[in-house]
Amino acid sequence: MNIEVDGYNICYKITGSGEKTVVILQGWGTDLGVYDSVANTINDAYRVVQFDFPGFGGSDEPKEAWNVDAFADFFCRFMEALEIKKAALLGHSYGGRVIIKLANRDNLPFEITNIVLLDSAGILPKKSFSQKMKIKRYKILKKFLNMKVIYALFPELIDDWRSRQGSEDYRNATPMMRKCMVMAVNEDLTPLLSGIKQDTLLIWGDKDTATPIEDAKLMEEKIPNSGLAVIKGTGHFSFLEQPVIFKNIMRSYFQIGVGNDN
Repeated sequence: MNIEVDGYNICYKITGSGEKTVVILQGWGTDLGVYDSVANTINDAYRVVQFDFPGFGGSDEPKEAWNVDAFADFFCRFMEALEIKKAALLGHSYGGRVIIKLANRDNLPFEITNIVLLDSAGILPKKSFSQKMKIKRYKILKKFLNMKVIYALFPELIDDWRSRQGSEDYRNATPMMRKCMVMAVNEDLTPLLSGIKQDTLLIWGDKDTATPIEDAKLMEEKIPNSGLAVIKGTGHFSFLEQPVIFKNIMRSYFQIGVGNDN
């Protein structure tokens, strides 16, 4: 389905028909379909909303570079468009960033009942000396290669070098979404964690390299009413790697009852 929010065409879908609502906020570079299995763990008892942020999946791209607060602003308007006044929020990776921002706002147009942060982003990693030097060398080289006279001499080599820089998510993003991503990854949300008052479940893969398990432990320490469930042997998409364990955690947390899946 599609809905227009602030002039943006937004893809979304709703499954389940329970009285209570859960909204899934996606990770960077994904589309809403990635979270079908997440929705299916609880949509026999809850109404579950999935959607694509602007610039993700099939939704229109932002007309200007958005920081995390801008995506949070958009989400508020999305909730108003769907007339959702109360919901639990589940955020994977980047979606977790947006939820942390939302949970620290005083005048939301809806109530957050509780939160699930799934391999969430938000903590800025400390850089080692070698990493700092690598970044410094990269910036110097980038400045040099961006000189018009240098680019004119070696355009193909420079374009190839540019195409290999950054993470896979960064390389796959459009120029506009790259700007959004840079603003997100350079913002540390650690100071906001203590401001989350809602009951919060953290679900994490202990082999996650994008948002390491140390981030989860720090979040558990900083968020007042939180608990951590670790899915052993899984990475950043722990819910896809161990779906049965993930389902049992979700159904227990949402008090649906743990199934006897094998």
